[in-house]
Amino acid sequence: MNRLHERLRILPREVLSGIRRGIEKEGLRVRPNGMLANTPHPAALGAALTHPHITTDFSESQLELITGIHAGVDACVAQLTEIHQIVFRHVGKELMWCTSMPCGLPADDDIPLGQYGKSNLGRAKTVYRNGLAHRYGRRMQTISGVHYNFSMPEAAWPILQRADAVSGPVIAYQTGAYFHLIRNFRRDSWLLLYLFGASPTVCSSFVAGRTHRLRELNSGTLFLPGATSLRMGPLGYQSDAQALLAVSFNSLRSYAQSLNVALTKPYPPYEAIGLRDGDEYRQLGTTLLQIENEFYGTIRPKPRFRSGERPLYALGERGVEYVEVRCMDNDPFCPVGIAADTMRFLDMFLLRCLLRDSPPDTPEEVAAISRNQHDVAQRGRDPGVHLERRGQKIPLTEWAAELLGECEPIAAALDDAHGSSAYRNALAAAGAALADPTTTHSARMLAEMGKSYDNSYVGFALEQSLRHRRALLDLPIAPDVEARYARMAEDSLAAQQRIEAADSVPFETYRQQYLSRDLLSGALLRSPN
Repeated sequence: MNRLHERLRILPREVLSGIRRGIEKEGLRVRPNGMLANTPHPAALGAALTHPHITTDFSESQLELITGIHAGVDACVAQLTEIHQIVFRHVGKELMWCTSMPCGLPADDDIPLGQYGKSNLGRAKTVYRNGLAHRYGRRMQTISGVHYNFSMPEAAWPILQRADAVSGPVIAYQTGAYFHLIRNFRRDSWLLLYLFGASPTVCSSFVAGRTHRLRELNSGTLFLPGATSLRMGPLGYQSDAQALLAVSFNSLRSYAQSLNVALTKPYPPYEAIGLRDGDEYRQLGTTLLQIENEFYGTIRPKPRFRSGERPLYALGERGVEYVEVRCMDNDPFCPVGIAADTMRFLDMFLLRCLLRDSPPDTPEEVAAISRNQHDVAQRGRDPGVHLERRGQKIPLTEWAAELLGECEPIAAALDDAHGSSAYRNALAAAGAALADPTTTHSARMLAEMGKSYDNSYVGFALEQSLRHRRALLDLPIAPDVEARYARMAEDSLAAQQRIEAADSVPFETYRQQYLSRDLLSGALLRSPN
């Protein structure tokens, strides 16, 4: 019996039914004509700095909606729906753009940066975004997506540790196991782009002034015929500078040391941007990464934070608590951006990544992973696509079929734990999309654009966004739910005021103190690997 089947067999039902997940969903606020909104974050939604569920991402016009942690998929979808309902009750006639690639955009300098008040913390968040704007351009930062946070219940780790005959603290084993998952995820996450990618087209305003290989679908819409997720290709969250990073995911220590160099070593092109222009800050620092969050990746290890800690330090002190999947496009056919079946497929896929063998990565494999991602993003639905695996070319369809086959016993085990057939149904839908590429999100999107919107990306996305707005506003919402979110908004505004009142040092002192804080904790430096 192979490792996957053996580990799956020893996990009891209560562990499998106790898998936790949460959602962070981004989306641009747009005007009824499909252009980016230029209004401030609505005060009725509270303070973006401190609200637990409703904040902003890069732009003041880019909402980020955050659920809590849920043991049930349906409960997670229900809360995400509830948050959307609250948002739409407080944005007037504005919409939340339903796709990952942006709406019609103004000139780059007219895309507003997120604003978080006058505290040092709030100002640092805006300066960080200004740094992103100078380094990569504001257009790239308006791309949105869904982040899927996944964790196993604590009871899983002693069981798996005993099965692997690994000694030492459970948290050390847990952290190593999450990196084990991450390596497999990076190898195989191209499958998620094929199945769920929903950005085969862009508005021409997104690439204004940029070199690209896109084709014209109509006068305002560009595309690639076999594309699945342009968001995850060279036009999306990519950086020539970050391509220089040789980040290893073989252990927490190798990962942290890789990022530590990027966070502490000055990078000449960013030194040329400069730190300040008079009293205005252009970026937080001149290193390759301003802070840890600037490192783009399809998946991140995440720790439990304490106030003021740097993420790498927290990882070293307390290990990995969960992983954050970052390669999922917004689903334009779902009002809240991600369907329950998609979440169930992610559960299966991530559990598979955890339970099967995961050899160490190598620089050569890391380069092949990047090539596979770009190939599937740009031409994953083209007939006869081949990918690289262990130095050999393999048909995408053959490799995908193997991955789906490995998910079959996981689907059965999860259904048994939940007393349903929902996971097998989600896996069957993925199998159907592999057999017929026209049923993938990206192909459906192109077909719908051609059928009803004269091949206009903005026309399609605008109508879908309107449809989602109507559907969510038509759903009933209990008065006590509205009252609870009103209290949260008021509490968040009060919390922001307290943070502002507590500031005791100038911003420059705050900036220097934050950037000088330890990145690598004593626990991490003492670890043997």
